[in-house]
Amino acid sequence: MSMAHKIAKKVSDMPPSGIRRFFDIVNEMEDVISLGVGEPDFDTPWHIREEAIYSLEQGKTIYTANAGLLALRQEICNYMQRRFNLTYDPTNQALVTVGGSEGIDISLRVLLDGGEEVLIPEPSFVAYMPCTVFAGGVPVPIETFAENNFKLTAKQLEEVITPKSKLLILPYPNNPTGAIMEKSELEEIAKIIIKHDLLVLSDEIYAELTYGTEHVSIASIEGMYERTIILSGFSKAYAMTGWRLGYALGPIELIAAMTKMHQYALMCAPTTSQYGAISAMKNGDYDVEEMRKSYDARRKLMINGFRKMGLSCFEPHGAFYVFPSIKETNMTSEQFCEELLNEEKVAVIPGNAFGRSGEGYIRCSYAYSIEELKEALTRIERFVSKKLK
Repeated sequence: MSMAHKIAKKVSDMPPSGIRRFFDIVNEMEDVISLGVGEPDFDTPWHIREEAIYSLEQGKTIYTANAGLLALRQEICNYMQRRFNLTYDPTNQALVTVGGSEGIDISLRVLLDGGEEVLIPEPSFVAYMPCTVFAGGVPVPIETFAENNFKLTAKQLEEVITPKSKLLILPYPNNPTGAIMEKSELEEIAKIIIKHDLLVLSDEIYAELTYGTEHVSIASIEGMYERTIILSGFSKAYAMTGWRLGYALGPIELIAAMTKMHQYALMCAPTTSQYGAISAMKNGDYDVEEMRKSYDARRKLMINGFRKMGLSCFEPHGAFYVFPSIKETNMTSEQFCEELLNEEKVAVIPGNAFGRSGEGYIRCSYAYSIEELKEALTRIERFVSKKLK
């Protein structure tokens, strides 16, 4: 008996992730170089693993408080003060989540009543739109473009606001483009947010991975602290993707509501991961800096490689992705990716997986070794040279 008709319409109508489709194809092919995964190629630093192992040896395997270990929340708040000059109370303004992904999900479910609008700059992370729909909200995409460095402008924001607008997702540093927002640009955005009494979900998972410009959180802009939820985590900066650990910071009432939803759905984040994360927060600054230096070298290699082969490539100043244009080939993003995979065995992600304005681009992660990146560029250049003839 088919159960398809029993599935909620908002779930059955949602297409699968455009990223996962290419992963599935790659898993069935041999000798593929994949630049599709947004995952650091570094091992989790040893002091983090050692702390987690020690916690297991001591039998620290029971549930933690719903909001997470107080010691970890204290270190998260210390880190935010040290790095971004933002002050949060670890007892009631911090929540430890199961990855940054849970933070996205529960913050949207906590904030949205049916039909309320969420403003989402695109291209951006593939989960924002589906999670908005699953929470009963209405996603409103705001297209950003290479000629404006893929940044959201105050004018664009003002133009899409309606009486139903409630929340702006601010995804910077950005996945997939690598774009960042500078303080002066955030100040202009903030004026519109305050004028229309919006809330902000600021996804800052790549805050430590910026090149040449320090990350600025919109929560540090005057008038924004009290209307911003910051989401971040340990996956990207500390190479802890499989540990599934993130955090949310924000106003007391909003964090309390998120903690309530978290306690019913998940109880608490993984205990062993939390002990490891304490060491990440206390002792991980050096590790982050070393990884950032390595990513920066790879970033420059990728930008130069794509430009050399005749493709225009926006220079990313954050995250670990490049987002080159493939419009010169007269191919769609999906066509380019499928033919590149079949002909040269290189996997990249079509830009339209991240929103309509991503059409004509591809996302390439440079969280891989220099040797792999050089070989991938050689294969892509060979492919592109045939398409540009």
